[in-house]
Amino acid sequence: MTAHRQKKDRKYRGSSSHGGGSRKKRRGSGNRGGFGNAGTGKRADQRKFSVLKKYGLSYFGKKGFNRKNSVSIKTINIRDLPETPKINLKEMGYGKLLAKGNPKIKYTIVVDSCSERAKEKIEKSGGIVTILSAKEKPSE
Repeated sequence: MTAHRQKKDRKYRGSSSHGGGSRKKRRGSGNRGGFGNAGTGKRADQRKFSVLKKYGLSYFGKKGFNRKNSVSIKTINIRDLPETPKINLKEMGYGKLLAKGNPKIKYTIVVDSCSERAKEKIEKSGGIVTILSAKEKPSE
């Protein structure tokens, strides 16, 4: 059977600081310096270096939100199209054709959606744009 060990607070009875140095040092929560990551030095530079070393540059600054139901559509501009006459952008992984640049050749393009200016430019150069999922405009 092990011997019963005396609790530490019994040892410190009678000493005013209970092993905390000066009486002032362990007094109240104001001595603690805040909660959590307080005092890591964004403004006053206290421990900035060690914090950056531990957490990297992502420790400071805004983080933002990620929208749960957002759908990102991969787009391509006319200037980035390959120089082949028939292109299926859906098979290439693009969802929308945009109008930046000028068509190099007469294109026949199949795409999910397309900006009006892009369609205009392709058709002006003698090409054809086939839109797969054309959104219906509301009737007036």
